[in-house]
This record gives sequence, C-alpha cells and structure tokens, in this order.
Amino acid sequence: MDVPHKALIFTDMHITRAGETIIGLDPLARFEEALAHALARHPDAAQILLLGDLTHTGAPEEYARLTSALRDCPLPVAATMGNHDLPKPFAAAFRNDVDEHGFAQAALDLGPLRILLLDTFDYDGKAKLGHDGWLCDLRLAWLEAELARAATEARDVVVACHHPPCPTGFWAMDAIGLANGDALLRRLRSSPQVKHLICGHIHRTIMASADGLPVSILKSTCHQMPMMLGGGTSADSVDEPGAYGILLSLNGAIVLHSEDFALSTGDISRYA
Repeated sequence: MDVPHKALIFTDMHITRAGETIIGLDPLARFEEALAHALARHPDAAQILLLGDLTHTGAPEEYARLTSALRDCPLPVAATMGNHDLPKPFAAAFRNDVDEHGFAQAALDLGPLRILLLDTFDYDGKAKLGHDGWLCDLRLAWLEAELARAATEARDVVVACHHPPCPTGFWAMDAIGLANGDALLRRLRSSPQVKHLICGHIHRTIMASADGLPVSILKSTCHQMPMMLGGGTSADSVDEPGAYGILLSLNGAIVLHSEDFALSTGDISRYA
C-alpha cells in the first residue's frame, strides 16, 4: 500500500472580533482546537485548504485574529473566499492567495492529484440574495484552462470551493448557493479527469451527486445548520461538534474523511 498524499480542509470558521461569539461559541477557539487536533493526528499532511467564510463580517480585525492563529502552522495554507468574507481585507491578510485578477484561487498538486481551489465569491453583484455565489467568465475561463492543463498532464482533479452548485434539501441555504451552478457543472461534466467536488457553506456533512459528479460538503469548525430539511432560515444554528476534512490521494483513489473534534480525548483503546 502506497503512502497516501494528504491535505487538511477547514471551512466556515466565521472568526469574529475579540469578545464576540456566535450562539455562545467562540469561533477562534473552535478553529484553534480543530487545527491543533488535525496537526497532532496528521503531521504527514502536505497542505491545508481554507474553503471560505474565514471571518463572520470580513473585518480586518477578524482576519488578523485568523492569521495570528495560523502563524506557526507548519503546513502551507491556501485560502479562498466565502460569502461572509470581503475582498479587500481578505487580500490584505492572504495576499499570496490572490491572483492577478484579484481572485482567491489556485492550482495545487497533492502527489499525482491536482486540486483546483475555485473562488465563488460574487464580486459583480450578480446574485440576488447577497450571500449566493457567482462565477464570472474570467473564473470559468481559468477553470477551463486548468482542466485542459490537467488533462494534458493526465492528472485526476478535485475541485474545491465555498458554494455548492447543487441543492441539499436545506431550502434557505440552497437559495444562497452558487447562483450559476449549472455553468460550473457543465464544465466539470465535460472533463472526465474531474473526480470530486468539495464545498462548504451549508454547515453540515453531506454526500451528494450532481449530474453524476460526487459532491462532498463539509461541516463548519464552529456552529452547524440544524437538521431542518425544507424549513428554517440561513441564520439557524446549533451547537454540534465542529469538523474538518482529510483528503487522501491513495493508490489511484480519492478519499475524503470528515473528522469531528472535541467529542472525547480521542485516545485509542481496544475492546475485549
């Protein structure tokens, strides 16, 4: 069995200003616990991905608190935007993650696997509800070019972004998903090297299929969406364990685990 190539994925941290909480939870403390949990158990990981909603309001102080928490992280970090982020403060805090057009996206290699980190923030105000995502022609063209490059190099591809392009059954969250998700799915469907799509935004662990493409949605490190299928609002939240993702490229397979933290000590025991 080959040694797996591994990346750690965190999403929807919603870091607040100092002293502020969300439903009584401290998002920074939750993220720091998640990061420590992941690094202690997966020191062999090669990359960390942050899938947006890094902050709760996009305030510079919130980004400063997050970058301070990441300062001693031994792994390279790549971040993209979510609907709770703001472009200018994000770019100031994560300047290495912003391309020449101002988008937070990148092509990263995890062993033989190509990860395309795609920015779904609505820069143009095209979406109707303010928190939906939107992919402009420039970002779709970037995606097409990267998919063509991966095909030339015979690399399998995982695409990771904030907004899911498919419904999840949480109507209020689906209303603020990727507004032009069909445009994304058309391109992914036409590229056989694309094997998986990973998203955040919903604050639940969800496995889906969108036009035949496997889609995984990861929980927040902080607060979660209550299991209220078909009802509720996008602001409904519940204090359930946070989680992070563990992406593996292993013997030609692509595997994504969702790991809850803060449930117990995690010490390993054997039953008789």
